[in-house]
Amino acid sequence: MPPDTPARQSGIHGALAQLDRALDSPRRDGVALGNWRWTVRQRMTAVRDVLAHEQVGPQGTGGDGWLAARGGAAFREREGLLLRLGAAGTQVLEAPDAEAVRVELKRLLADVAHHLQRVHDLAYDEVELELGGSE
Repeated sequence: MPPDTPARQSGIHGALAQLDRALDSPRRDGVALGNWRWTVRQRMTAVRDVLAHEQVGPQGTGGDGWLAARGGAAFREREGLLLRLGAAGTQVLEAPDAEAVRVELKRLLADVAHHLQRVHDLAYDEVELELGGSE
């Protein structure tokens, strides 16, 4: 599926929304906390899968300098987000302080949302460059 189709977009935003809802669900000691940890971990996997298959960077500009640099930065940012998700996966299941993990994952969600906006901006700028902008 192409990277900017509506179904793909809803997949990204749907995965983020599901993780956000899971993070906000009740968590108490015992079975409820275990269920919370497991549900959050599953939702994190969905976000990771979407990020791992994301198309990042200029596709058809022939290596235009400023777009290539921004594409490289977006790629490195995505790799950093994937590393953070991987590290947080272990923390969700094992950390004694579930609230601290929840706060960190909320921060990570915001960072993923900002990354997605930068990728969308990059794609928009690429199309604008190909079409010649407003001149």
